[in-house]
Amino acid sequence: MPSTLQRILLALLFLSSIAPKSDGQFEEWCVADEQTPAAELQRALDWACGNGADCRNIQVNKPCYLPNTVKDHASFAFNSYYQKFKHKGGTCYFKAAALVTVLDPSHGSCKYEVLP
Repeated sequence: MPSTLQRILLALLFLSSIAPKSDGQFEEWCVADEQTPAAELQRALDWACGNGADCRNIQVNKPCYLPNTVKDHASFAFNSYYQKFKHKGGTCYFKAAALVTVLDPSHGSCKYEVLP
């Protein structure tokens, strides 16, 4: 069992890896919940892309197409929708298929945007 000191050090390490914005708040991304079945993620992905998410970068030969998984494409679409509409009442819910994270999900040439 980890000691109290080990838990504190682990918590500090985690917090130091999170990049605060210039106003002192943390950046947030909306990503697919890994526990959500693929069929539910696909329905939520289709909804997000049809309701304002910018899904161009998850098309074939675009920077966020790979990895070509429903989870990765849904994460990109969910984040696009969330960033675009969060200040207008949009959420990162997608019928419980998504969650907010402070860890940047960007990978390789695929950059997830964060809007103030």
